[in-house]
Amino acid sequence: MKKLRLCISLSALSIIFFIPGDALAQLKSKQKTSFQVSAPWSADYDVRSDIAMVYGINDDGGKFEERVKGYRDKGYEVQFMTGIAWGQYKDYFLGEYDGKNHLDEGQVMQNGETIWHGNNVPYVVPSASYLTYMKTHVKRAIDAGVTAIYLEEPEFWARAGYGETFKNEWQKYYGFPWMAQHESPEATYLSSKLKYQLYFNALKEVFSYVKTYSLSKGKRVKCFVPTHSLLNYSSWHIVSPEASLANLDGMDGYIAQVWTGTAREPVFYNGKSKERVFENAFLEYGSMVSMTAPTGRKIYFLTDPIEDRAKSWDDYKINYQATFAAELLYPMVDNYEVMPWPNRIYKGKFLVEGKADKQPISPAYATQMQVMVNSLNQMPLSKNKLNGTQGIGVLLSNSLMFQNFPVHQGYSDPYLSNTYGLAIPLLKYGIPVETVHIENLANKNTLKDIKVLIMSYSNMKPLSSTYHEELSKWVKNGGVLVYYGRDNDPFQNVQEWWNTKGNTFKAPSEHLFKLLGLTLNDNQSVYPVGKGKFYLIRKDPKELIMEANGDKDFISTIKNAYEADAKAGDFMIKNNFILDRGPFIIAAVLDESPNKDPLILNGTFIDLFDPALPLINEKVIQPGTQSYLFDVAKVENKNKPQVLAAAARITDEVITQNSYGFIAKSPAKTNNMMRILLKAKPAKVTAQTGGKNLSITKNDWDEKSKTLLLGFENYSEGVTLNINW
Repeated sequence: MKKLRLCISLSALSIIFFIPGDALAQLKSKQKTSFQVSAPWSADYDVRSDIAMVYGINDDGGKFEERVKGYRDKGYEVQFMTGIAWGQYKDYFLGEYDGKNHLDEGQVMQNGETIWHGNNVPYVVPSASYLTYMKTHVKRAIDAGVTAIYLEEPEFWARAGYGETFKNEWQKYYGFPWMAQHESPEATYLSSKLKYQLYFNALKEVFSYVKTYSLSKGKRVKCFVPTHSLLNYSSWHIVSPEASLANLDGMDGYIAQVWTGTAREPVFYNGKSKERVFENAFLEYGSMVSMTAPTGRKIYFLTDPIEDRAKSWDDYKINYQATFAAELLYPMVDNYEVMPWPNRIYKGKFLVEGKADKQPISPAYATQMQVMVNSLNQMPLSKNKLNGTQGIGVLLSNSLMFQNFPVHQGYSDPYLSNTYGLAIPLLKYGIPVETVHIENLANKNTLKDIKVLIMSYSNMKPLSSTYHEELSKWVKNGGVLVYYGRDNDPFQNVQEWWNTKGNTFKAPSEHLFKLLGLTLNDNQSVYPVGKGKFYLIRKDPKELIMEANGDKDFISTIKNAYEADAKAGDFMIKNNFILDRGPFIIAAVLDESPNKDPLILNGTFIDLFDPALPLINEKVIQPGTQSYLFDVAKVENKNKPQVLAAAARITDEVITQNSYGFIAKSPAKTNNMMRILLKAKPAKVTAQTGGKNLSITKNDWDEKSKTLLLGFENYSEGVTLNINW
């Protein structure tokens, strides 16, 4: 028996060392897609992604180990997600855990009221006892065999900070008595910094425990933080540690929680405030990329086919397409959380235009959604770039979250306009603007491809003087830095590094100007600095978008900085973004742009936003809409039978000289539609599940493209297809 085991081991080793390219790619993509779910497994929402992130120890009636086993038995890699700032932790808050009531650890507003996430579930100030309690949850998850821990949404509301627990944390952290944040900009700034630090410390402690405990069990359980973008938290007046977490030992990555609910937050442009979902989503995903890319941390992009707010199915679909297109326009990311709460999507009921009663998801939308999420299992990384002018960035900082609430001395920044004012106009002119995290400036890759960097301190403040040293070095080496800001907001004067310990600068920008060697002149806006240039425009960015046509001079300034000073090429004005990723084409056409024309693409395409999966030779994309196409001409190995698009996960493929077979799995009670590339027109097609034959609802052959369009009912346990020619 020992010899037999040795032979098997050697055979396994030989397989490991001689894996064909396709098989190796499949192994690498095992953790490519995921979904989060609190409900037990059900055939009705069996999404068939790689990972099921089982949510909460006490959620959905408890029975955590049963829920984990249920998903593992169905072939999922099982991981664990729970909230770090809130959750089904009533046993802790009501005293069942340690005999003490902990409701006093909730986040408290100025009026004395607690901010609640649910019944007897407050947003929490993470105390030492709370973190001890959280460790019991992650320990139980590790003991259940999960391979990763996700502690989501480390959130401290800006309007909170008045409870006794927070006051005690203030005294411990600062060494002097608590200050009410509404009384001064100084107190607001200090309060935000403490909130930021509390959740940084909380995650550091729990992740350290996860690493130590899992290693003691002979495995390494990974740690992730699902979090909203910096832009969204700043806009919603929430403080969170964001980019700083990437430096934590044992921190493996993030889920970028961007979806309709965040992206539909109104933003200003051309004097009007309204929802601009695609543009907002594009910038949100971009801020998550810029936060993580230089650090090498893994990132999953999230979209949601619906959202928390009660809207209509039509509204959900339009905005799902917008956010989905936005996430795919980042070719350096190929990991996705395809949806949260699939039971809510497949079993929930929502409004339908023209109908009084709420309705379940339509068969057409379910099919379209499944085509989209299953395409993500095939989505490749790509070195391609968006069409248009490259290398223009907008500087962001975690301190964006520090000065949005409450209002001091009349300072206000509606809808984060001092940030969006530097980015939205460029998007509307077809510039694929990037965001750059100031905290990452020391990393050599951060500014490597940036030609023109735009910044302001009207919306944020630098947390370290070292950032200016990096900016100064970059400009002197040939970069072009454009600074917008009046520098007259009340937060310019908070007690910080630029006005303490021997520094006497009235605003942090003055320190930057000194390092750049500038002698400012009221009649001058452009200054040579070494090999580079510095622009100083005494306008706050919000003036560019809160006023009609306020961006005209801004666009001219950036055009001149890019073409004349950076000598980076043409500043191309257009109204669209297009990206090829393997056979996939993602396109978006902007409205409110100087160019009002639709984008027209020609070729042989499968329209992946159409549940009928039609073949089209021309796609006309109107302003304000997006498109998702599969380019049949770009199929690799055209002589190999293969599924090009499907509302199901395809496995167990078997190819012979005159046949092609596979298994298709997708949630039960939904309709499958798939387009398959074949060598010849089929003579026979059969579909079976559980030993019984299924009726084929669609069986159309297209001779020109050599593709078969098939339709049939989905089954969670799988439908076995056999096609003969």
